Amino acid sequence: MAFDVKVPTVGESIAEVTIGRWNKKDGDFVNENELICEIESDKATFELNAEKSGILKLKAKEGDTVAVGSVICSIEEGAGSGASKPAAAAAPAAAAAPSAPAAASNAAPIEVKIPAVGESIAEVTLGAFSVKSGDVINAEDLICEIESDKATFELRAETAGVVELLAKQGDTVAIGTVVCKIIPGAGGAAKASAPASAPAAAASASGGNYAAGHASPAAGKILNEKGVDAAAVAGTGKDGRITKEDAVKASAAPAAKPAAASAPSAPAAKAGAAGRADDRQKMTSLRKTIARRLVAVKNETAMLTTFNEVDMKPVMDMRSKYKDTFKEKYGIGLGFMSFFTKAVCMALQEYPAVNAYIDGDEIVYHNYCDVSVAVSTPKGLVVPVIRNAENMNFNEIEAEIVRLATRARDGKLSIDEMSGGTFTITNGGIFGSMLSTPIINSPQSAILGMHNIVERPVAVGGQVVIRPIMYLALSYDHRIIDGRESVGFLVRVKQLLEDPSRLLLGV
Repeated sequence: MAFDVKVPTVGESIAEVTIGRWNKKDGDFVNENELICEIESDKATFELNAEKSGILKLKAKEGDTVAVGSVICSIEEGAGSGASKPAAAAAPAAAAAPSAPAAASNAAPIEVKIPAVGESIAEVTLGAFSVKSGDVINAEDLICEIESDKATFELRAETAGVVELLAKQGDTVAIGTVVCKIIPGAGGAAKASAPASAPAAAASASGGNYAAGHASPAAGKILNEKGVDAAAVAGTGKDGRITKEDAVKASAAPAAKPAAASAPSAPAAKAGAAGRADDRQKMTSLRKTIARRLVAVKNETAMLTTFNEVDMKPVMDMRSKYKDTFKEKYGIGLGFMSFFTKAVCMALQEYPAVNAYIDGDEIVYHNYCDVSVAVSTPKGLVVPVIRNAENMNFNEIEAEIVRLATRARDGKLSIDEMSGGTFTITNGGIFGSMLSTPIINSPQSAILGMHNIVERPVAVGGQVVIRPIMYLALSYDHRIIDGRESVGFLVRVKQLLEDPSRLLLGV
């Protein structure tokens, strides 16, 4: 008797799901409550378990989008078929893999689950895996990176053994999901002994480091598609591992070869078509969250932007005069961000509405300045926070900015380091931006945009002179910040920067 397995209801607003990875093949025997496959909605990933024991017949394949209630497989019930199938499969399985770690070790597999990474985070995206199924790993070895909508974390092995992957890079999984199993015991060494010779040879050639020149799963897939030899790619990952970014960059050179080698008589249209391939990549959780929040801010706030210009000559003169002494004393460079942060903190204390936010029917005013600084990273824009910046001096601000920026680019920022800012500064000038209208970093009410410094003719004392000018842009939520306050705030920042001695005297 065949029992139909249907897609269950997984949420009130979810009408369809995508078939993820099948854990069983067509014709396999499954036990009751055994995992059959994973189904993915736009909010989370769920497990579908067998309700009966029997032979599995698949009616959908991985990647199919099906409606809730659809039949995706059936189970032929009957104990006889279940008993004969495993018994028949036992002998060839044992012959094919006599050194399988499960047979060699009686230890129960250890499940590696996605840990809780924050109170408000219910799901994460699996990044690059550092191991493959069948690899022997030690305790604390890196298994993979997990990416939330706020930060990137590392998932490490709890014990030594042979790893069996149950998920792949790019999967979005819920907190607590089992992503792999580790089979502990010495049996893993026997399994790894045969294929270990190739990595060992590679390791000896690279100074004893196996990771050097080794491509991550995502990178390996890209290199294979592009026909690029991994040996020709310089890895920038940990211990020289080839990352996905390395593979993407390396793909440009091989792509040019077919065009160069094509015959002169080849039609122009055909040659042009060869260079018009599209590259589809799944959005990361961080990028999806950035997109969602930016759209929400535009739709939910009465955002307005006001502009002003600053003569940066006084700041540049002071910086040139003291930067060497500053670095000798504090061991860190003197940049423009410390001047802007100090000026912003003084202006925020004089215009508290700019340092506030709306919470329901209330306006929450802060008596402190936690300044968020936008930092561009390979994975997207992140905004770490300088806590109590109003109490810091110049060298403390510079040191904290360098620390946070380094952790951001290394993907090591914690949730706490990116939460709770009261005002944001973003510097598009480092990329050459002349003018922009930055979007507010919700739930904050204002953001200051810095731009590039350009020498422009200006009138000073009735004379036209050339000055290094920077345009400033203040985007603000007009619901709680009036035009007088926004303009007054920006004028105060301009005043402090054009006479930086005021920053030291607090006037």
